[in-house]
Amino acid sequence: MEQADSLRSQIVEVTRYNVDSLYVPYDMRESDWNGYVRTDFYVRGREAIVVAPKAAAPGRPWIWRTEFFDCFANADLALVERGWHIAYCRLSHMYGCDYALNHMDSFRVSVMEHFNLAAKPVLFGFSRGGLYAVRYAAAYSEHVTALYLDAPVLDIRSWPGGKGEGCGDPVSWAECLAIFNLTEEKAATYEIFPSCSVEKLVKAGIPIIQVAGDVDDVVPFSENGTKLDQLYRNLGGTIITIMKQGIGHHPHSLENPEPIIDFIENLHISI
Repeated sequence: MEQADSLRSQIVEVTRYNVDSLYVPYDMRESDWNGYVRTDFYVRGREAIVVAPKAAAPGRPWIWRTEFFDCFANADLALVERGWHIAYCRLSHMYGCDYALNHMDSFRVSVMEHFNLAAKPVLFGFSRGGLYAVRYAAAYSEHVTALYLDAPVLDIRSWPGGKGEGCGDPVSWAECLAIFNLTEEKAATYEIFPSCSVEKLVKAGIPIIQVAGDVDDVVPFSENGTKLDQLYRNLGGTIITIMKQGIGHHPHSLENPEPIIDFIENLHISI
């Protein structure tokens, strides 16, 4: 409980900003990212990044990496080459809690307005970033075009709270429980990934593509992505799942990201 109180106090301190400044990026500086202009800045005290293409595609579409910017970035780079912007805001160790979701939407507005980007990005949720992406999309479904989830965490009881030798992450699990104000007992029945969230995504018409390894023992797909796939299909949602044979949690993405690119670009063309 003391840990939870301490974390909540830190959250309150971070959010002490004038309402008018919630969406204003500051301390902006440019550098190079694979031959493209990368802009680093802050929004509400959080590190943020936007990578600009050499020429923006019609409608100025963008990808939002919810976690692990520049990791296994095959699809990201391919889309920048095709005129998409890439954006990221660091909200690590927040596990998609309500505060994080609020901050994520401030970031979306900031990026959309300052960089003149489309109102509805495509979210890339890698590993724990999948939890952020799905929870944000359920809360702000009107602001999301689609989801690309890669070996996603969708149930905190699977990760970081996994049981058994080599499973889960005890330090992250304690942190996660504190963030959500849970005990071990409450977490056993807590619906962090409830079917009602999936219903919101399906109702909003948000299509999903998933990529994962079939021998992932860090974030077991059977405990995460499989559940999403089954629920989404049962509710009539559009979902594509690509399983990589003999692959664990890493490497993420696909060596040839064309299936991911085709999925995303076809959506963009149809909007």
